[in-house]
Amino acid sequence: METRPVTEQRRTLGALLRLPHDALQREIYGSLAARGFPEIRPAHSAVFRHIGLHGSRLTTLAERAGMTKQSMAYLVDGLAAAGHVTSTPDPDDGRARIVRLTPKGERVLAELLALSAEAEARVAARIGDRRAARLRRYLEQWVAALEAG
Repeated sequence: METRPVTEQRRTLGALLRLPHDALQREIYGSLAARGFPEIRPAHSAVFRHIGLHGSRLTTLAERAGMTKQSMAYLVDGLAAAGHVTSTPDPDDGRARIVRLTPKGERVLAELLALSAEAEARVAARIGDRRAARLRRYLEQWVAALEAG
């Protein structure tokens, strides 16, 4: 009896991208807990990945993450309760909220970036530095093409 989903058995491009991403995410967020942030879950990456340097509107975060405003508000509320973000009225539109990282949230982001770099180094050790560099270069080119439209 097959144990993997059909799309993973056939190794679609989506599966080839998703499976390593999922493994990296488990590794990074598991390590983040050991570094003093056990309250941060992989779902919170929707906030940390998309927040702007000077904050972002809640609706912008939701759009960038491809989720509903209500789902993003739930994540932001949890992060705010833990002291990682603030959510204040937008001075340009009182109906909107601006989400900003607190110093504690900035430490989480710094840890996430450091853990990502460490994970990338482990990938390079597994597949070789040249292959890892080539993989990164191809993915960067793909992202650039997507951003160019």
